[in-house]
Amino acid sequence: MTTSTATTPTPVAPAGTPRRFGPPGSLGPVGLVLAGGVSVQFGGALAVTLMPRAGALGVVTLRLLAAAVVLLVVCRPRLRGHSRTDWGTVIAFGTAMGAMNGLFYEAVARVPLGLAVTLEVLGPLALSVLASRRAINALWAALALAGVFLLGGGGFGDLDTVGVAFALGAGAMWAAYIVFSARTGRRFPQADGLALAMAVAALLCLPVGIADAGTRLLDPTTVALGSAVAILSSVLPYTLELLALRRLPASTFAILMSLEPALAACAGFLILGQSLSVTQAAAIALVIAASVGAVRTQVGRGKAAVGEA
Repeated sequence: MTTSTATTPTPVAPAGTPRRFGPPGSLGPVGLVLAGGVSVQFGGALAVTLMPRAGALGVVTLRLLAAAVVLLVVCRPRLRGHSRTDWGTVIAFGTAMGAMNGLFYEAVARVPLGLAVTLEVLGPLALSVLASRRAINALWAALALAGVFLLGGGGFGDLDTVGVAFALGAGAMWAAYIVFSARTGRRFPQADGLALAMAVAALLCLPVGIADAGTRLLDPTTVALGSAVAILSSVLPYTLELLALRRLPASTFAILMSLEPALAACAGFLILGQSLSVTQAAAIALVIAASVGAVRTQVGRGKAAVGEA
């Protein structure tokens, strides 16, 4: 999952930020983004192994609670001085975040990790295509639909249909997450809005997590593993991506994030033993190509607009 964000929106690097790739031997910005993606997907794989102990919703609750505690301690966001609209925005952001994570974890409990992430990516891809409104987006939409058709073998006959529905729902929430993340970023300084939204998401998921897992959430081993999932899937990726975006164009960052389905498939294979058929691998490749194409189209449109101005 990108819920860093198998789930983080594409921030825009400040104008004039130097695009340095660090001293020789250091991990450059591209490496930082890829490391963040690997962390997210291997965190997702670890979450799947934890589900027999706490259930999908229990794992989500542990992840969000641990991530919220870390972010609140690090960011120390102000609670006063915000308007009603500010709070409405951050609550909407947190609601989208919680729903995105809950639906995604329900999906990976039923379908392979790589396929779940591929279906989830369709949400941001659809948002990108609709926002651009260019004729070439018909090509990217066609590629994505072809990938979905291959993924389902013409009707998802070999996949759990409930899991597919959860993954698509997570994709829709990912699109909403991107929209409200951008709005929150404009209203709150630094990462204050993210920390508050994570706390909202954790509070919203807490009742369903308790209902699903009960006292299993208090097991020390389960808590430790859930905290590890939070570190791998939220805290570490956010940090790596923040460092990378100081030296990397936002468009390049978005293209690298489009590789999430491939990273998820690798994590699923290495950690969970989830192998893909040739057809499913081709489907993932088509969706990745559509996502990269949509990002490049948006970048081209932005440059054209600047030139016209």
